[in-house]
Amino acid sequence: MSEITSTATLDAESRSGLRGTYQAKAYAAQSEISGLARTSIHRRNPQPQDIQLEILYCGVCHSDLHQVRNEWKSVVPTVYPCVPGHEIVGRVVKTGSAVKKFKEGDLGAVGCMVGSCGVCANCREGLEQYCEKFPILTYNGEDTVLGGVTYGGYSESIVVDEAFALRVSDRLDPAATAPLLCAGITTYSPLRHWNVRKRQKLGVVGLGGLGHMALKFGNAFGAHVVLFTTSPSKTADALRLGAHEVVLSKNEAEMQKHVGSFDFILDAVSADHDVSAYLNLLKRDGTLTLVGLPSNPIPVPAFGLIMGRKQLSGSAIGGILETQEMLDFCADNGITCDIELIRIQQINEAYNRLVRGDVRYRFVIDMVSLK
Repeated sequence: MSEITSTATLDAESRSGLRGTYQAKAYAAQSEISGLARTSIHRRNPQPQDIQLEILYCGVCHSDLHQVRNEWKSVVPTVYPCVPGHEIVGRVVKTGSAVKKFKEGDLGAVGCMVGSCGVCANCREGLEQYCEKFPILTYNGEDTVLGGVTYGGYSESIVVDEAFALRVSDRLDPAATAPLLCAGITTYSPLRHWNVRKRQKLGVVGLGGLGHMALKFGNAFGAHVVLFTTSPSKTADALRLGAHEVVLSKNEAEMQKHVGSFDFILDAVSADHDVSAYLNLLKRDGTLTLVGLPSNPIPVPAFGLIMGRKQLSGSAIGGILETQEMLDFCADNGITCDIELIRIQQINEAYNRLVRGDVRYRFVIDMVSLK
């Protein structure tokens, strides 16, 4: 496909008179059916509080596919052109005059957010992901500096306020670290919030990009970890990744053995499924937390919640402080994602494979391939 120039970018450039920006190579979708192709975008030059990252690796999240294909149009409609990517690891190449956390040459990372209001109760508590005015997303969010929308990590570089950048230890493989910025923190945050720990029984529903990280974290926290899956072929991998037991969720006899025994269950499945079966497995005061995003509303049996004082909850990503805590925990415990490294030119094929569930367990783009 030939190189294209973004209309939204031109609009932003027109407003700013092209001052204070530089051109960066990227891959973008022009419509929900166009696929992704090479383009160029404009980034702002670093302001005093900003760092500029040369992007080395960018993870491919399933939400990238949903957003590019406008499959969440009723909730978060996509603005085109769309440059996806919110699992970014890169090298700091420039710093603003007021930057304190980073210096040139450092490894840095950017996750799902690049800003928030900073003044609401949630932001003040370090929970920017729940900003009452909604956080500024790394892509398809409001660009409050240049105007238009933000562009993500399928690009050669990005500029971000250092308050929304993370430090990456040189003890971590930077490619396998990239998906920690979404898949990692999405599972780490609820396990930490509900204090999953030793001598507890943790259930993980689904073995994919999220589920495989939940197994690793749950094991590292000292819990007895049980994976629920519909695929017998995933048993060996689950045990390798940290599960102590694997239960086939379609086998009623196997499920019955675990009734009333779990302290916490993390449901990472985005396909429609029956959550009531997992409510039955909780102890009194146990919690079932959803991190997957099924397309249709989930029917919940009130009786299953009331009898046992059980909780059904949801969780998004973590705030910046918690995400940094997670990265440091991973460095201390040797935890990264299981990945398949691809070139940017393979991204459309990778999306098709995502639809088929043909990845173990996260695609990561080697952004050198964009140059």
